[in-house]
Amino acid sequence: MTPLAHAARTLIAAAALAAAAALVAACGSSTAPQTTGASPAATTTATPAKNPGTPSPSVPSLSAATPPCPTSALRVSVSASQGVAAGSSYYPIVFTNISGAACTLYGYPGVSFVVAAGGSQIGIPATENPAHPRQLITLAAGQAGHAELQVVNAGNYPPANCGMVTAHWLRVYPPNQTAPLYANFTAQACTKPRTILTVETVQPGTSGA
Repeated sequence: MTPLAHAARTLIAAAALAAAAALVAACGSSTAPQTTGASPAATTTATPAKNPGTPSPSVPSLSAATPPCPTSALRVSVSASQGVAAGSSYYPIVFTNISGAACTLYGYPGVSFVVAAGGSQIGIPATENPAHPRQLITLAAGQAGHAELQVVNAGNYPPANCGMVTAHWLRVYPPNQTAPLYANFTAQACTKPRTILTVETVQPGTSGA
């Protein structure tokens, strides 16, 4: 092969390589179409309002026809003792629907001794007794439900550990409400943090007897 022919062949090969490189570069520079989607909206779960003394964490869903009983729809009273046992007395706290429409109660009331209606608290609030599960109680106009209250004899505690006084009033928060009702009730109470009151969930009727 002559030197001139060899040079021509070399130039042709170089040109072919350059063309192939350009083709590869053109293919590599193309990009696939991109799609974007909106992120799902965040959801929030409402936390039920809590009774200051006795929260009910899982209030069932209610229809508009049977809303929870507001404090203004109720009258509270304490019935006569249903018995005495192991140094305690037992009393039904009765909630009567005085409104003209049905409403519901669910869970524990909040109960404590106070020095007077609207007055300061004596000792600690009632503890909760889970003897009965929570149930939704529907009260038609004029109907009543009750929660049993256990009152321990304050004399069971040594005087130095109790600070005994005579209380004449109970402050009662209906379940899941923040406004209280008051009931006349006379008993010995401890000004120191001793358990005197224990309350059960609201049940149908005016008495568990």
